[in-house]
Amino acid sequence: MSAELLKSPLNDRHVDLGAKFAEFGGWSMPLEYAGGGVLAEHAAVRSGVGIFDVSHLGKATVSGPGAAAFVNRCLTNDLTKITNGKAQYTLICNDDGGAIDDLIAYLKSDDEVFLIPNAANTAAVVDRLQGAAPDGIEITNQHRDFAVLAVQGPHSDETLQSAGLPVGHEYMSFEIADADGTPITVCRTGYTGERGYELVCPSEVAGAVWDKIMTAGELYGIQPAGLGARDTLRTEMGYPLHGQDISPEITPVQARLGWAVGWKKETFFGADALRAEKAAGPARTLRGLKAAGRGIPRAHMTVQDSDGTPIGEVTSGTFSPTLKTGIALALVDPKLKIDDVVQIDVRGRASEFVITKPPFVQPGVKES
Repeated sequence: MSAELLKSPLNDRHVDLGAKFAEFGGWSMPLEYAGGGVLAEHAAVRSGVGIFDVSHLGKATVSGPGAAAFVNRCLTNDLTKITNGKAQYTLICNDDGGAIDDLIAYLKSDDEVFLIPNAANTAAVVDRLQGAAPDGIEITNQHRDFAVLAVQGPHSDETLQSAGLPVGHEYMSFEIADADGTPITVCRTGYTGERGYELVCPSEVAGAVWDKIMTAGELYGIQPAGLGARDTLRTEMGYPLHGQDISPEITPVQARLGWAVGWKKETFFGADALRAEKAAGPARTLRGLKAAGRGIPRAHMTVQDSDGTPIGEVTSGTFSPTLKTGIALALVDPKLKIDDVVQIDVRGRASEFVITKPPFVQPGVKES
């Protein structure tokens, strides 16, 4: 593994836990841990509680008079629909409507918005915003200043409560907790489809926060989980991954993310292109596919009709540990409907798949 890869402030703890590492967005991050692997970690999140280190995710602050209004003129979603103390899923697009990134915006006040973009796209997001910022608005790249821990699963509330952190707040809202004199943002968000929280803390206290949560979660069988399980969990929910299901060449309209676009807003990056595409109808659309047999789909495999004619391409594909079958997201002909049967060329063999509306499994994200 390249010595140039960035490392999480929790890297030593992952090493001690026997983690297998992989490169994610320029960072060396745990893929899975010894003693269980992806399947065990996936199951722990669905049935108990898991803890992820996702400190590779970007962090940036937009501040200054009218910072929130400025962000709202740039990002796709309508920030005026939420209030201070809430978070919002949104996208930042290029002029052609392609997704430079998808991210979470934390609305702290009219004059401060905290952003969490994807690791590899942080610099591009910051540059795009800085290029549009008027005098008085400052965009600060804080990628390495903070760590992000995701505590996910049906027992996430009990675990965090035992660690002395706030729980039970509304979905997509956050609270600022005091942890031994250090402020920690506890937001009820996640990327697994289960009830859970994401904690943003200064990098220098990340180890102490991790240790406290691990100790608090012992009663509930807390399982450190790597980014391998994070991927299977998010695919079961149909959550898009930037660089696969959305990208600078794949628009929110094509990815069926129109719900994250403030169509009634006056403007946002890529507005003209996205409005035109919405009006005309996209040339391709993201759909869920569920195996009718034993085929396991992977990204870039060809989707075909019954005659073997190519009609799309898999963007994300995996074996679902919950369903014990293959599932995928794919960009396909928009004429395809739910329950239509298609084929995927799985290593030279045509495997049948059924067009399915995600999520593939029942989500527990909003359950109390």
